[in-house]
Amino acid sequence: MSAWIKMLSDEEADKDLREVLALARTPHGTVDNVMRVHSLRPASMRGHVVLYRAALHDDTNTLPMWFQETIASYVSMLNDCPYSLANHWANARHLIGDEARADAIETALKADTPERSFDGSELSALRYARKLTLTPGAMTESDVSAMREAGLDDGQILEVNQIVGYFNYANRLLNGLGVTTEGDVVGYYAKDSDA
Repeated sequence: MSAWIKMLSDEEADKDLREVLALARTPHGTVDNVMRVHSLRPASMRGHVVLYRAALHDDTNTLPMWFQETIASYVSMLNDCPYSLANHWANARHLIGDEARADAIETALKADTPERSFDGSELSALRYARKLTLTPGAMTESDVSAMREAGLDDGQILEVNQIVGYFNYANRLLNGLGVTTEGDVVGYYAKDSDA
């Protein structure tokens, strides 16, 4: 079982669900469980796909993709979400392209000590991600100002905010419905031979 609720297969899908499944397909031609878990309510799947792609895979984002995936991974670590962590750390590791650096970053983030691998605007963004994830009611304007003072522009600050907000949503969806990676192709950059 890959979730605690029923997930409809492609064969069980009606016309509306088939349309949304087509939208949700990965480059591997599959529909990951994070999206398929919505199969009983295609409208929420459609909304989820659009939000995910806007937050993390939009060509207008200017933060480096490796760092977007690193923020996603850190939020998923803080939320203890193995599903998102497996996928997005695989992506970050691939995009970092340096195993030793990726190992050091992973160790620092798992220990909740990002300052061991980051400084400047990246560290500021990760501190913001941590606070927004763990104590959202304690956020103040100074949390945003700190990112601006560290060199991020307001569009990049919005990117950080949307990635953090999206992964807090997704992590709760996944953890709350017991969704696993069983049957998924893990990582956006996975090779077909890895499937």
